[in-house]
Amino acid sequence: MMTIIYMVRHAESPYDEGNERTRGLTEKGKSDVEKVTQVLIDEGVDVVISSPYTRAVRTVEGTAQHFHLEVATFEDLRERDFAAEDDVIDRGKLMSNIRENFNDSEYALYGGESNAECQRRAIAVLKSIVQEHTGRKIAIGTHGLVMTLMLSYFDSSYGFPFLEQLNKPDIYKLHFEDFELIEVVKLWG
Repeated sequence: MMTIIYMVRHAESPYDEGNERTRGLTEKGKSDVEKVTQVLIDEGVDVVISSPYTRAVRTVEGTAQHFHLEVATFEDLRERDFAAEDDVIDRGKLMSNIRENFNDSEYALYGGESNAECQRRAIAVLKSIVQEHTGRKIAIGTHGLVMTLMLSYFDSSYGFPFLEQLNKPDIYKLHFEDFELIEVVKLWG
């Protein structure tokens, strides 16, 4: 039975507002959410799930409201923990760290997690979602890196270059037969 997952990368978020968990959306991000909502309404979503981070939830909550659904959040769909919580990483160092993680999936900064660790926790949640909602259409509000790591679990061609070309927001439609990824279709951009 075919299960469809819509991986929805969150809309644009200001880096200077709140912390990783509470950052909201920019004005452009809020405007783009209306377009994301329309795409997902046209697809006919049955379930809405998200990372617990505000920017991810806000990107899919309009879809949930339209279909009178709750947004179920899963802690293990959160963004990768890049370093210890109190460590501030500048944007240049962050991108260097992310690139290095694609060369060595076990590499991590002190207090952070590796790509391999992040992928394991996100895939465990994805497996449970596909099992619980077999045959349904599920929107998942997520992050670019987490989405890339989930896709790379099935196909190693989804790596750093894929991550670099993603938009904020972005939508990819994944067709699953059981837990085998059959097809990936870009719906945004």
